[in-house]
Amino acid sequence: MRRQYLWMVGAVGLVGSALGARGAPPAMAGAISGKVTYTGTPPKMKPIDMAKEPSCAKQHATPVTTENVVTGPGNALGYVVVYISAGDPGSSAPSEAVRYDQKGCQYIPHVAVMQVSQPLEIYNDDQTSHNIHPLAKVNPEWNKSQPIGAPPIHTTWEKPEFIPVKCNVHPWMHGWFLVLTTSHHAVTGEDGGFSVKGLPPGKYTLTAWQEQFGTQTQDVTISGTETKTVDFVFKARAY
Repeated sequence: MRRQYLWMVGAVGLVGSALGARGAPPAMAGAISGKVTYTGTPPKMKPIDMAKEPSCAKQHATPVTTENVVTGPGNALGYVVVYISAGDPGSSAPSEAVRYDQKGCQYIPHVAVMQVSQPLEIYNDDQTSHNIHPLAKVNPEWNKSQPIGAPPIHTTWEKPEFIPVKCNVHPWMHGWFLVLTTSHHAVTGEDGGFSVKGLPPGKYTLTAWQEQFGTQTQDVTISGTETKTVDFVFKARAY
């Protein structure tokens, strides 16, 4: 699914290769950059019928499709979360909130990444009510109504977890909250590119997660200010 992806990713400032975690890197910091692609045939994304919600349907010039597998040129995979899963020295949660929008009866971005205890703000930008329902299992599960013009929902997650999100009002709305213990992460853009920056010298395990194709890991050693290149290739399944 290529259409709309650039607009949606652009809305959160991640056009093309995704950005790494924010914050000032240490003086001797390296990076890991690469690309996530697929082999095989990815599933065809299904069109979404928003006829029952005209205020949202009219926001889309062309039909919207599901986003569980987002592809780009050259077999690139978008919305893959790449993060340090082992070896991170650890850091406190950023005070800057992660923003999650409900716009055009879609979640923007489809996958939102945050650190444990980092503030999360959820906005309703539509002229209709939503009911956001994170299906947490490790953290407390909740669902909250957000009427037209309501203030943002402010929340945090206190334990690491990959949390699927749905709307109880609009059944086609699906997204993810990825709550990590590391500040070193990136989300791939339509070109499949990523860059995880600010890594002190050391040995790391780098993990790539895609909601339908699962996870892959690679071990990486960073020395000084070098940038290591690491690529991931997922095997796509057409179902």
